[in-house]
Amino acid sequence: MAKYYFPAIFDPGTDGSEGFTVTFPDLPGCITEGSDMTEALHMAKDVSAGFLYGMEEDNEEIPSPSNPDNSTLPPGAFISIIEVWTDYVREENENRAIKKTLTIPKWLNDAAEKESVNFSQLLQYAIKERLGIINKQ
Repeated sequence: MAKYYFPAIFDPGTDGSEGFTVTFPDLPGCITEGSDMTEALHMAKDVSAGFLYGMEEDNEEIPSPSNPDNSTLPPGAFISIIEVWTDYVREENENRAIKKTLTIPKWLNDAAEKESVNFSQLLQYAIKERLGIINKQ
């Protein structure tokens, strides 16, 4: 399983509003926010998992996490280590449904509908059989 730990900076800002902006010093461009601590933490895990998954898919080198003690923080900000599992993102992406448009003769469609054929299920079964795929959900 691909598991990473990266420091995230939670910055409440200085405008007096609720919530946090979350940035990752080692992942430039990976940024999110949350209206409170719970949402900010959830969003930090979500955005970093997607960001690192994208890097893996693009065969980019994943940077080593920096030492949180070496970070300069804005006033009121703090660092938290975020645990990321990209395998969950990968599994979700690989198993999501994709819509396909296909064409069959009307008479075949009518006969199949009369027998309550589930077209999606049948197509999946036929493709798996054709490719020799066994027991893949």
